[in-house]
This record gives sequence, C-alpha cells and structure tokens, in this order.
Amino acid sequence: MSETLLEIENLDVFYGKTQALDDVSVSVDRGEIVGVIGPNGAGKTTMMDSVAGLLDYEGSITYDGMDVASVSSRELIEEGLVYCTEDRDLFPFFSVEQNLLMGAQFRDDREAVQEDLDMVYDLFPRLDERREQEAETMSGGEQQMLAVGRALMSGPELLMLDEPTLGLAPVIIDDISDAIERLLDEGLTILLVEQNSTFALRHAERLYLIENGKIELSGTAEEFKESEYVRDAYIGVT
Repeated sequence: MSETLLEIENLDVFYGKTQALDDVSVSVDRGEIVGVIGPNGAGKTTMMDSVAGLLDYEGSITYDGMDVASVSSRELIEEGLVYCTEDRDLFPFFSVEQNLLMGAQFRDDREAVQEDLDMVYDLFPRLDERREQEAETMSGGEQQMLAVGRALMSGPELLMLDEPTLGLAPVIIDDISDAIERLLDEGLTILLVEQNSTFALRHAERLYLIENGKIELSGTAEEFKESEYVRDAYIGVT
C-alpha cells in the first residue's frame, strides 16, 4: 500500500442545527483513484467542500501531512490539492485559453505552465480547436472538459472531481473516462465523487458509499460489484 495522501477522520459537518456529515472517514493513497458514491443530497459535495477548506467541520482532515484547517484554500492549491467542483466555476466571458491560464495563476514556473497547457490540449483536442471561444458559448460537455483542464493547470498532486459526468452525453463521458485513465497512468491521485455508480466502478480501485451523511460501505471495486445491495440500489443508476 502506498503512502496515504489524504486522510479524513471522524468528519462531522453541520448546516445550522442540521448534521450533513456524521463520523465520515475516507482515505486516499498516493497514485490511486478512490470513488465516493451515493444519492443526491447524501453529503458527497459537503465532504469535498470540507477537504478544500471551504467549510467549518469537526474531526480531522490531513493532506500530505498538513492539517487542512490550519492553511488557506490558496495554500492547499499551491500544495497540489485541487478541486474541480460540480458547478465548474468557469469565467463565462473568458476564452478557453484564458480560463485554462487562470488555473495556473498561482504558479511561477512559466515553462511548466506551457507544458501543462500543451498537455491539456492533447488530453482534450476539442479545447485545442476552441482556444479563442468564450466559455459561455460552449456545450455542457465542452465546459466540463474545460473545468477539468483548468484544474489540471493548477498542477495537482491530488485532483478532486465532483460529479464530472453529471448531465453529459455518453460520447462526452467516454472522453472524460479516457482522460481519467491517462491521468492515472501518469501517476495522478484522484478522489472521484459520482452519482453515476457505473462510471465510478469503472475507474476506482476502492470506493465508499455514503448515505444520509454516513459511510455505509467501503471496499474494493470488486467487493462493491459483488454487493447485492450496491447492485440493486446503484449499479446502472446514472
């Protein structure tokens, strides 16, 4: 087992008096992809927001040995923890290339930035074809590619993807799938949150099932596929 890069332990999150996460523990080892599945409203995005330093929480979150609560969101990005949100958060009136370069705004090594820009265009040829196109005029699938590409421009060591296939056509999901496999082959660590359980099971080495703010099941992809509950409730649900 490789070194643990992200460790979430006994995570509790409240929105007012409502508890959104209850004693959630998740770990991600360097170089692997871990999936978190569950229904809408289960607490998946709340967990990701907590890891990214966007929410107050109780419990412990450590990234590469750092206490997430003790550093800013910018410092986390600079240390390689990069979050691609479900909302994509693009600059709508910026071009594709301007959006991508915004992902590199905290990086000083311009040569490395150019190499990553070339890598993103190679990973997503559609973006290469649309370098000067404004983000708001692109299709949903192209915007998702752009959001992932911009996250990659931050130079992640751990890439957190929140619902990257949400609302996408099958052909675009295949493009995202191919990109994830290439990134894994290159050694990137990925935390993948998905309602599309079939997609998560296709890629993740280990998974967690979260329901009503609690981890109800954890194990390998094969163990999830063999689980009667997972098969009945989640596999094939997109």
